[in-house]
Amino acid sequence: MHCREAFFNYMEIRNIAIIAHVDHGKTALTDAILKQTGAAVEGTTMDSNALERERGITIYAKNAAVEYKGTKINIVDTPGHADFGSEVERVLRSIDSVLLVVDAQEGPMPQTRFVLKKSLELGLKPIVVLNKIDKPAADPARSEEQVLELFLELGASDEQSNFPVVYSIGREGIALKNLSDERKDLMPLLDTILEKVPAANATADASAPLMLQPFNLAYDNFLGRLAVGRIYAGTVKPNQTVFIKKPNGESRTGRTTKIFTFKGLERVEAAEASAGDIALIAGLPDIYIGETVTTDESAASLPAIAVDEPTIALNFLVNNSPFAGKEGKYVTSRQIRERLEKELEVNVGLKVDFDKTDTFHVSGRGELHIAVLLENMRREGYELQVSQPHVITREEDGVKLEPFEEVIIDTPSEFQGAIIEKLGLRAFVLQNLTQHGNIVRLTLLGPTRGLLGYKNMFIIDTKGEGILSSHFIGFKPYAGEIKKRQVGSMISMATGKALGYSLWYLQDRGQLYIKPATEVYEGMVIGNTSKGEEMMANPTKGKNQSNVRSSGLDEALTLVPIFDLTIERAMEIMSDDEYLEITPKSVRLRKQFLTENDRAKSRR
Repeated sequence: MHCREAFFNYMEIRNIAIIAHVDHGKTALTDAILKQTGAAVEGTTMDSNALERERGITIYAKNAAVEYKGTKINIVDTPGHADFGSEVERVLRSIDSVLLVVDAQEGPMPQTRFVLKKSLELGLKPIVVLNKIDKPAADPARSEEQVLELFLELGASDEQSNFPVVYSIGREGIALKNLSDERKDLMPLLDTILEKVPAANATADASAPLMLQPFNLAYDNFLGRLAVGRIYAGTVKPNQTVFIKKPNGESRTGRTTKIFTFKGLERVEAAEASAGDIALIAGLPDIYIGETVTTDESAASLPAIAVDEPTIALNFLVNNSPFAGKEGKYVTSRQIRERLEKELEVNVGLKVDFDKTDTFHVSGRGELHIAVLLENMRREGYELQVSQPHVITREEDGVKLEPFEEVIIDTPSEFQGAIIEKLGLRAFVLQNLTQHGNIVRLTLLGPTRGLLGYKNMFIIDTKGEGILSSHFIGFKPYAGEIKKRQVGSMISMATGKALGYSLWYLQDRGQLYIKPATEVYEGMVIGNTSKGEEMMANPTKGKNQSNVRSSGLDEALTLVPIFDLTIERAMEIMSDDEYLEITPKSVRLRKQFLTENDRAKSRR
């Protein structure tokens, strides 16, 4: 082992997490810290997953470590989207302080409230970073006031409410303690971390029996399941016999094989990792989040880490459409089962019921959570179909409960009437309305199923100018029936290639999902009908040819742009009797029963 690595292991340690609402600049700030401390080269980023880079959001919590002024700072970048909230909650248990990043223009948003509430409950003392102060409408003073109001509203102690504030432009790698300071680098932020965050290994005893708790899981094709955990006491080494204790007291033995710590974005194999540090442990194939890894058989388990319950469920099925197997590499139920089992190794917000051979009942934290899994699967070459997502209900003391969400919408004031009316029909109740200039902020409360299928309508209603954020707040009494679907399906009655001529006639009846030359089959949904009734159509019909040529009869075919189906969009608009067919190259909607005859029989 190099002596520099040994030094890295024994220096003072600070453990922090970066938390924020989606798109408030956590990852850009983390990337800048890595670059300025020499821990990352140009072009590397915390958002390492291709989907994360495309969507511009963090999906998986990630670890990094930097060295600054002889101190090791472990940084965990957390997701900002509510569907990945279970990642955030677990991370907060294992660190000593949080950087709460808030957009200086938008101020605190729903996910800010959610992550801050969890931090305060755990007794953490956040450092507030007002980011994007270079935005034209940024108002750091107002945002700071709103953050303080939020702290007080969430019951923060006097010590927590007296938080340090740092101003930043994460994209440019600049931080300031006062707005009038010279804009140079991120040192003011790093100095604040050293000053305000307690040293993790100052109070922990490295000579005591090992006490380690995993807060995240990783997977390696050669090493299998890896546990990412905080060491609360003692030292962990390779080839060490350990006891793994469940929160209920059950105990089993295991043996570590390799130990890794973090250096920049890389994981580095280490001869040992000591109290206060965050390490990756290999060799414990059945390890799970919240369990206690110890060398003392009589030691009590560390407090359990709760993982958020799933809120929506749907079925994953083998694709049996007429086009099945044409594009996918992995198409059998065995291959889909193996892929889902592998996903369960690391994706703890997911639950899968494997009772049936060719249908898997999958439960997740939200539409985006499931859509990201499906998108990753199709990119890997999987082909499958899924049913319409439904919210999970439960019963307590004879009362039917369902998941509820708090929704915060920022929109130009002229669109507020349409939003309140549409969400009102979906059982949402307006809680609060504030106005800043022409922008209105609406806070509404309602059932999760009321949001399924609404986001696309919201974009149309606000002409793309509105921002909608939501987060799960718990299970509440069932809100009654909600009638959401106002359009019907346009179903192909033929198999073949869609022709521009027939689509030109069909586009007046509703919105099309397919372009000319798209291969279609009988029972495939090719669009929706504005009248709300199902309609059979033949998109393969060509123009009848005659031997008389007339200049007045050849009309120019002008096709309206189609509604391009993505996995998320299709999950929003599909109806109960439809499947979403997902292949590496296509996303198609189809009826569960393909022929008119079979559909009539099933209705009877």
